[in-house]
Amino acid sequence: MTTELSYENYYHIRTYEIDNHKRLTIPALMRLMQETTMQHVIRLRLSVWDLEKQHLSWVLMRKQIVVQQMPILGQHIRIQTYPAGIEKLFTYRDYKVFDEKGDLVVYATSTWMLMDTENRRMVNTTEVLRHYLDLMPPSNACLPKFEGGKLAILPNYEHHCGFQVNWHDLDFNLHLNNTCYAQWMLDALPGEHLNSQPLQRMDIYYRKECVLKEELTSQAGWESPGVCQHRLVRLRDGVEVAAGRSYWVGGFKEG
Repeated sequence: MTTELSYENYYHIRTYEIDNHKRLTIPALMRLMQETTMQHVIRLRLSVWDLEKQHLSWVLMRKQIVVQQMPILGQHIRIQTYPAGIEKLFTYRDYKVFDEKGDLVVYATSTWMLMDTENRRMVNTTEVLRHYLDLMPPSNACLPKFEGGKLAILPNYEHHCGFQVNWHDLDFNLHLNNTCYAQWMLDALPGEHLNSQPLQRMDIYYRKECVLKEELTSQAGWESPGVCQHRLVRLRDGVEVAAGRSYWVGGFKEG
C-alpha cells in the first residue's frame, strides 16, 4: 500500500544480521524496522529531536511481528512503513517487508503513545498530529490492530537468563533500546531450540523504561507446544518491564 504518509527503504541482508541458517534474526529485523521508522519521522519532522522543544517523546507500547518467510543472507528487501491510525492517546504504525519479487515475507503492527517528558504523563496524540489526520489511510487498508493486554503469570518459567543494561544497549534517549527487549527475551531459551525451530510470530508488550546499569532477569516458559511466554523483570524491585509471547514453527523439543 502506498499513501501520502508511507515511506520505504531498501536493505541488503549482511553477515552480522543472520543466524547459523543464514536467516535474518528477529533483533536484526527489528533494527531495520526501527531505522525505517526513524528515517520516516525525521522526514515528517516528528522525530524525538523535533518534538523535544514541546517536551514530548515517542514511547513504543506494543509490537507484533509475523514471519511468513524470513529473509536470508545476501537478499535484498524493501521495508515499507506508514501510520495506521490514531485513537486519542495512541497511534498505530504498520510495517511490511517485501523480497526482490515483491512478495510480502514479514509484516508487523505497533502501538505508540506520546509522553510529556517533564511530568511523564501520556499526551493526547490526536491533538499533536491533527495536521496529519486527513492523510491517514482508511482502516480497511491497514493491518489488523494488535490488541494487547496483561498476560497471566505462568506457575513456572523453565528458562532464565540475567542481563545488565550497558552503555551500548542504550538508544538516543539513554533508555534500553526496544530491540534489546526482544533479544533478551529470546536469549533465555535453550540454544538447541533457537538453532532448530524457526520463529513464526512474536508479540511484545513494553511496560517500563530501563536505564544504565539496571539488572534484569529474562524468564521464559511454555504455555503450550510451540507457544512460549516471556517476561523481563527488574531485579531491584521485581517489576515486570516487558512481557511477550513467541510462536514457533516446529513446537518445542527439549534436549
